[in-house]
Amino acid sequence: MVESSIEYLRGMQVVKAFKQEGVSIAGIRKAYNDSKKINIKIEVEYMPFNCLHLFSLKAASIAIVAVAALLTYNGSMELPTMLMLDMFSFMIFGSVEAMNNAAHVLEVIDATLDKLDGIEHADIIDKDGKDISLQNTDIAFRDVTFSYDKVPVLRNINFSIPQGSTTAIVGPSGSGKTTICNLIARFYDVDSGEVTVGGEDVRNMTCDSLLRNISMVFQKVYLFHDTIENNIRFGNPSATQEEIIEAAKKARCHDFIMALPDGYETVIGEGGSTLSGGEKQRISIARAILKNANIVILDEATASIDPENEHLIQQAISELTIGKTVIVIAHRLATIEHADQILVVDKGQVVQKGTHQQLVQQEGLYRRFITIREQAEGWSIA
Repeated sequence: MVESSIEYLRGMQVVKAFKQEGVSIAGIRKAYNDSKKINIKIEVEYMPFNCLHLFSLKAASIAIVAVAALLTYNGSMELPTMLMLDMFSFMIFGSVEAMNNAAHVLEVIDATLDKLDGIEHADIIDKDGKDISLQNTDIAFRDVTFSYDKVPVLRNINFSIPQGSTTAIVGPSGSGKTTICNLIARFYDVDSGEVTVGGEDVRNMTCDSLLRNISMVFQKVYLFHDTIENNIRFGNPSATQEEIIEAAKKARCHDFIMALPDGYETVIGEGGSTLSGGEKQRISIARAILKNANIVILDEATASIDPENEHLIQQAISELTIGKTVIVIAHRLATIEHADQILVVDKGQVVQKGTHQQLVQQEGLYRRFITIREQAEGWSIA
């Protein structure tokens, strides 16, 4: 219910722009109705036992009052004792009634805590990993197969990325490009085969020892509700202010930062909501530059950026990738044509491999991709 409410509020601009209040409200109404049904079900299951319990308590109180009155009437109990006993019966059973209501709430809380306990004790992906220092940054996929919830995504993938080279990964949406990068960073483990970095199977490494060698720049940038300085420092918590400024200059974001009211101390909104897309992207690149990892993964880093910002971001990426092993997912011809090798992925398999010049001379998916891109880049409004 909360998730649906947040989604509705975040999408309010789109809803208003397309006059679809009725359509959008249907989802949130369904979420509220589902929540109502769940709560009614909980109360219905609880109500019979609660009614029986309350009836027993009230009946016991009345019985005590009746017995005390009878004993007092027969002279076996004094009147003050009877009055004290009557008051105590209602006070004690009133407290027991409150305990009964609390027990119902505790049952609901206990069920939630059981779920949290299951998450807390879930196996850590790198529980058997070792802290390994890599001697090089060669990357290799050997007969890698991977599925999301039993849905095959990659099938028997084989390729290698030499240290210091640039590899571009292209292909249709859903072909498995981002999954390849996620497996390199060990966000998931393969179903079969192996992914090696520096000759080491990533499954033998702790995530920390692997990821200290990897910087990642994503298409969707997330910045924390904090100062710009701290957002850049996230790449290297021990960095000095001078190092942060140097990274910002290389990422081409120093100038716009200094134009802000408080410079590097300017607090940005959650997710970077107070900055433009290009500004957020350059801050994320500054963060990656500060980390100075030997492997750089760029996942559609320039996909939704305007031409002016794209030029600045390309300069920033050039600074980031000097002397690094680079894996780039991109669709823009300018980004991929100078790569040392291009992997064409389709339906979870590498269907073509080679340089831009080699692949454009081959009949296949890459040539069709280039033709479509050239047509798209030359379109105009009639």
